[in-house]
Amino acid sequence: MKLNFPKKNWNFIKRIAFSLCLYATVIPNVLAQQNKIDSLTKIVHNTKLKENFSEKDTANIKILIDLGHLYRFTNSDSLFSVAKKVLRLSKASKYNHGHIEAYSLFGDYYSDKGKSAKAIDNYEKALTLTEGQSNKKQKMNLMNSLSSEYGYLGDYSKALSGYLEGIDLATEIDDKSSLSILNENIANLYSSQKDYKQALEFYEKVIEINELISDEIYSAETFSNIALTYSETKKFDYAMFNVNKSISTFEKHQILDWLAFAYEVKGRIYLDQEKYKWALYWYEQSSLIHDKIDDERGKIGMLNGISQTYYGLEKDSLAMSYAEKGYNVAKNINSLEGQKDCSNTLYKICKRNDDFTNALFYHELNKKLSDSLARDDNKKSLSLLKTKLDYEKQKERLIEENDKALAKQRIIIYSSLTMLLILAGIIFIVVRSQKIQKRLNRKLNHKTVLIQKREIELSDINKTKNKLFSIIGHDLRGPIGALQELLRLFSNGDIKKNELDSFIPKLKADVDNVFFTLNNLLSWGQSQMNGSSTKPKNFAIKNLVDTNIKLLSEMAANKSIKIINHIEDTPIAWADQNQIDIVIRNLISNALKFTTENGLITISVAENSDSWKIKIKDTGVGMTQDVQDKIFGNHTNITTYGTNNEKGTGLGLSLCKEMVEKNNGKIWVNSKVNKGSSFYFTIPKEKTSYQKAS
Repeated sequence: MKLNFPKKNWNFIKRIAFSLCLYATVIPNVLAQQNKIDSLTKIVHNTKLKENFSEKDTANIKILIDLGHLYRFTNSDSLFSVAKKVLRLSKASKYNHGHIEAYSLFGDYYSDKGKSAKAIDNYEKALTLTEGQSNKKQKMNLMNSLSSEYGYLGDYSKALSGYLEGIDLATEIDDKSSLSILNENIANLYSSQKDYKQALEFYEKVIEINELISDEIYSAETFSNIALTYSETKKFDYAMFNVNKSISTFEKHQILDWLAFAYEVKGRIYLDQEKYKWALYWYEQSSLIHDKIDDERGKIGMLNGISQTYYGLEKDSLAMSYAEKGYNVAKNINSLEGQKDCSNTLYKICKRNDDFTNALFYHELNKKLSDSLARDDNKKSLSLLKTKLDYEKQKERLIEENDKALAKQRIIIYSSLTMLLILAGIIFIVVRSQKIQKRLNRKLNHKTVLIQKREIELSDINKTKNKLFSIIGHDLRGPIGALQELLRLFSNGDIKKNELDSFIPKLKADVDNVFFTLNNLLSWGQSQMNGSSTKPKNFAIKNLVDTNIKLLSEMAANKSIKIINHIEDTPIAWADQNQIDIVIRNLISNALKFTTENGLITISVAENSDSWKIKIKDTGVGMTQDVQDKIFGNHTNITTYGTNNEKGTGLGLSLCKEMVEKNNGKIWVNSKVNKGSSFYFTIPKEKTSYQKAS
């Protein structure tokens, strides 16, 4: 089966480009390809003549993009030239959509030249730029192009994976046109592996989608591919019926690249029936069109078909000539499928002419290429998709099993937290964990992998729950219990109001400590249960430090401790601001706890080559080397008391370490007993708004 990935994609893009012709004067409904190109070129030229023309005009860039798409099968050199111009103008205007489309055009150019590595590199650059963008359709088109390129390389496993991801996006935005394209490309994958039954099932699904679209060109493209599949299965009447329907549509709308393919398919149908004269006629009709368009990949099947026809007519010299032309074209553009088909034809010709040396060479070459295209991982990947017919039922069953497991866990958590309403936030963590797990379920392709992954996640969450309960029972129940008992005594009249007032400072300190501990618990618990994502951005370090100094000013005033921020306005960091806020707040809070009255805390920053080193120094009690070695341990939580008996959970420094490392930094401490401590951590420097293109 001839893989035919880009034709669908090309016509999908081409019809979008046609709408730009409305900018020009009245254009007939049916235009030749060159007239469309001339119209767009004229628009670009006229735009440049305007008095106030700016190279940063995005409307002009959009026209250039569509002109580039129209050049794809007519003038590849012009396509490359337009892509360079689009990239330059998009960078100058910081037009991200144009930047993405430029790389996509480069990818199309290199793909048609058979330079798959460069094509893949450009498609991946474009995909990287779509991250964080709302245009899911653009990302979906790039996934289709990238997957098609993997298909040309014979890596059907990666191609299939990309098509499935594209289908998820198309379903999400209800884009039926793209669903038609992507499902048909999957059908082509099956047909290339000679799994015609599964291929036809997908073609039937595409036909249903096409009926909803009501676009006769889409339907004609599908009929062409179905015709070739029917020919392979010797159902020639069905094949001829479908190809004739497609030819009439392509001739009506002058879709030349698809018309050349349809003529080729019709020739193949006659060839498979050994009606060589009719086969030669239709192959020559396809050849006449290929002389007018720039579609090297499409030529391969046509040239090999003519060769096989001459072979059937026992005109071996002509057969050899066309087969060699086809093989050379396939080799030039690195088409493994084309090389395989042409080498098989050359083998048969050489064998019949007793040229055993070349026959052996082409036979071994054909076997090597066949093995490469039919390797085990491709077959395994395609057989996995055969379960897609009951995919929704399987997904619902797995989600239901997961929900039951999570329900048991929630019962345990709810029963343990009945009397602790202040910790209701923990329920949010569990609910969020459930959503994350459900989101992961949708991405799993295999039931065994899903169950194993879910068991590991549930085990980790259970360990986190046990650790949370230990901290809650040990460090939060005491202060809350004391508050509860005091309120009970006051309510029963066992203590008077003036006696209660004397406890207010102590109660406030306890509540502040509980609140601070609870914040740390929630942040730590969320990160441990995979609910925390790092979202870096540029921010001023000084502002973050000033905010936390102000937040902790009352605590500092109570101990007459002075906090000095030596950081200037210029240091800008690239990190998750909320996470670094937690780090700074915990480190300053710790310094306040372990610094005696009338002490001093200073915050400063030093510049490294690619990061900022922040230092928080106190004149507190310091710590031994043994404590320093343990405080940042992965499984150690050290609970200590401050100079005024301030109690902590030991989570603060563990949380700081996690947050710093999530932002590609490091954290450490230098301290001496009775001489104070200096905590250091690094975070990356600011990043520019876009990367420099290679």
